Amino acid sequence: MVERFDAIVVGAGPAGSAAALTLARKGFSTLLVERARAPGAKNMFGGRIYAWPLFELVPDWQKDCPLERLVTKEGMAFLTEDASLGLTFDSPRIGEGRSASFTALRAKFDAWLAKKAEAAGAMLVTGIRVDDLWRESGRVKGVVVDPDDRVAADLVVIAEGASAALVRRAGLKADLEPREVSVGVKETIELAAETIEERFALSEKEGAAFVYAGYASGGLRGGGFLYTNRTSVSLGLVVSAEDLAQKKIEIQDLQTKFRMHPGIQKLLQGGKVVEYSAHLVPELGANMMPHLAGEGVLVTGDAAGFLINNGYTFRGVDLAMTSGIAAAEAAEAARSAGGMSAANLRVYERFLRTRNVLTDLERFRKAPLYLKNARLFDVYPRLLIDIAERVYQVDGTGKERVLATALEGAKDGGLSKLTMLRDLIRGARSM
Repeated sequence: MVERFDAIVVGAGPAGSAAALTLARKGFSTLLVERARAPGAKNMFGGRIYAWPLFELVPDWQKDCPLERLVTKEGMAFLTEDASLGLTFDSPRIGEGRSASFTALRAKFDAWLAKKAEAAGAMLVTGIRVDDLWRESGRVKGVVVDPDDRVAADLVVIAEGASAALVRRAGLKADLEPREVSVGVKETIELAAETIEERFALSEKEGAAFVYAGYASGGLRGGGFLYTNRTSVSLGLVVSAEDLAQKKIEIQDLQTKFRMHPGIQKLLQGGKVVEYSAHLVPELGANMMPHLAGEGVLVTGDAAGFLINNGYTFRGVDLAMTSGIAAAEAAEAARSAGGMSAANLRVYERFLRTRNVLTDLERFRKAPLYLKNARLFDVYPRLLIDIAERVYQVDGTGKERVLATALEGAKDGGLSKLTMLRDLIRGARSM
């Protein structure tokens, strides 16, 4: 006999566990399948989670959620080979209430959220890879876990991550293109809690989140990040897969150069790299979304391209969890309407819009396209640091006003006023 569930969720990351948890609470018999030996064991992200979906998903989440530090300090920095120019925002209010965010380690956070799904009644099975979707007469009927083993369900929720192989097999998306994804790498660097707090000017529970542009990515489209955990720092890069392929550059080499930058070394001195991970990252947001609903199937999280990178914030986990909740709501509505047909499941988009997932993705639709501008990652970081050096160097030869210094630096960098104005206007409209 073929085992049957009301719903099967593929992938126990934030999207999948949120979907399984909400489905189970709504009375669906739910199977949550994870290919790793444990939730989070194969998952990678920079290290920051915006907390607002948790207030609904797990109202008492602060009691036992394995957060590392609440983010109270934000920073942006432009790098050249030996210099940095940064802006820092430090406020306790950004670590409070629904707008709070925190740093986390996926192995801990994903396991915690999957256990919440189990406690709600979902069945978690790990170490099982879903090879394909079970389809009959154009409709998804379940999943194939090996050539001779099938599990049936009225609904399959795909939460498999950016590779989205099952999404393509469901006929909801064409093959993945290099321009649609970036490659993310991360090193976890062990440091004593007291050292982290002293170097980043943090209290015991406070955390910092920094983004870097310019030399961090070797001038390629992308950037670096640094997040403080309790006793470690997460340092990594997200770089265009298209650029890496065209330039024939290994991202590991970029990561090493980034880590060895003088400004970064001052923060990491004495630290020990204890973990290295890599992952595909959706790049184009709303411009790469597949069909989100089909006959007996919904798509959530990274598999749906639900990620926002507007240059100063990088959001993925909060959108993933919210899309999981919305998928369960859509399943409940479809069941009430007569079944998991594509027509009934299209209500999913309404729930995504109500929860501001699609709203935010569409609002920042132009941002990923604007960030394709290579000048943002090479020319402008060098220009800004050149201007800073001209402004702050005093050698007795006479000084120009700041505006004249900036215009002279732009001229020396080969930038016309018109080019800069166009880039500024496009940036303002997309960010």
